[in-house]
Amino acid sequence: MYVRDAKNREEVWLLDHIESMGLDETAFRSRDYVVAIDEESGEKAGFGRIRIHKTDEDSDGAVCELTSIGVLEGWREQGVGAHVVERLVEYASDEGFDTVYVLTGEGSYLAQFGFQRIGESDLPAVLQERLEDKREGSDPEAVPLTIDVGEFRMPEALREAFKRAPEGRGEVDDDDSPEDFGIDPESATYKYDTGR
Repeated sequence: MYVRDAKNREEVWLLDHIESMGLDETAFRSRDYVVAIDEESGEKAGFGRIRIHKTDEDSDGAVCELTSIGVLEGWREQGVGAHVVERLVEYASDEGFDTVYVLTGEGSYLAQFGFQRIGESDLPAVLQERLEDKREGSDPEAVPLTIDVGEFRMPEALREAFKRAPEGRGEVDDDDSPEDFGIDPESATYKYDTGR
């Protein structure tokens, strides 16, 4: 199991799962996502996104938010989400952010990594607006959380679960399907279709 950057061809897959899980798809760009992959079968297990908001109020001119984190049902409780979050925090650090924000109703899950709840008034203005939008849309229970990237910690149990993640799962077909490329095979026409 590993976590890598999303590929452009995974846009349809990401959007389908974001929609089915009721996650936030605001300003969707596949290049902002990471995807957890089972290295043996090639099956996608989870995903998440880093979103950078430009702002004039912060001295650096931007704040970093983790959002749209999802784990497919058959992969839950195996450390997949934890490693998606870890990778996103690493990316935020690589981009020069010392602090990362999350607006979610799943605060207790993120607390195990060191995220702490903060007051809404402590959020940068751009995230105060985002919080209102999330509560009205995809996550009515959303609360603000933050972490200093150097404080992130991975519980050992989740690290071990991730190493063993494919346990008990059957073989999965690794072939690319037309849907992986955003093609509806029932209505598609092809450039060299001879009509036969």
